[in-house]
This record gives sequence, C-alpha cells and structure tokens, in this order.
Amino acid sequence: MSYDIISPDGFAIDYSKTYKTKEEAIDSFNSWKKRFEEQGYYSSNYGRIPLDELEDNCSLIELDNDALKG
Repeated sequence: MSYDIISPDGFAIDYSKTYKTKEEAIDSFNSWKKRFEEQGYYSSNYGRIPLDELEDNCSLIELDNDALKG
C-alpha cells in the first residue's frame, strides 16, 4: 500500500513519487503548502482557497500497489 495527496484541482501534488506512509504524505503536503504562504492562498481552478482550508480541500488516497503493477 502506498499513498498520494490529490490537490483541489484533482492532480497529485508531486507527480514524481508516492508515499510509503500516511505520515510521509502529510509531511509532503505541509512542505507543498508552504509554497503558497507568501500569497496567502492556493489558487484553484475553482477559486482561491485560504491556506487554513487547504487540507480540507485535498485528498489523501491509498494506492493498491498490486493493481499498479498491472
């Protein structure tokens, strides 16, 4: 089992990897979120999302590694 974080726009926050644990995924989310601190919001296709609401607008998903192997 591995994990990924999906942005409010439906895209993985980091296309280059998935995460082995939920904790690793959450740490990556927190680092990704810091990129938006200067502007104070995440600019989504659906409008501006305040940073204190960003986590609620993202999704932590579980990936079935066996299914990914095809």
